[in-house]
Amino acid sequence: MAKNLEIPFLLDFYGEMLTKKQYDCLVFYYEEDLSLSEIAQNEGITRQGVRDSIKRAEAQLFDMEERLGLARRFNEMKKGIDEIISCADAINDYNLNHSLSREINDNVARIKTLASFLKEG
Repeated sequence: MAKNLEIPFLLDFYGEMLTKKQYDCLVFYYEEDLSLSEIAQNEGITRQGVRDSIKRAEAQLFDMEERLGLARRFNEMKKGIDEIISCADAINDYNLNHSLSREINDNVARIKTLASFLKEG
C-alpha cells in the first residue's frame, strides 16, 4: 500500500468525522509510520482488519473532500494570500524607487501583516 501524501492533509480537515478506529489507524499509518502488522498488534485486530479500516477511511476522506472541498478551498486561499503578499512587495518596491509615499508604505505594511496573519490562521 503506497502512502498517499494527501491523506494526512485531508485527515486534518475531516478526521473528526471518521470513527475512532479509522482515525487511529490512519494516524498510526500515515503520521507515526507504523506498519500494518504493528498497528494490528497495537489495536488487537488482524492485519487485514487494519488494511480494510485504512482503505475505508481513505475512501471516506476523498468522498468528503469531493463533496465539501474544504482542503481545496484552503489551498486556493493560501495561494491567493501568497499572491497578495507578492503584489504588496511589488507595490512597495515601486514606491521605494519612485514616489516614496509614506501612506503607500504604511498601507503595504498593513496589507502584508494582515495577509501573513491570515496565512498562519
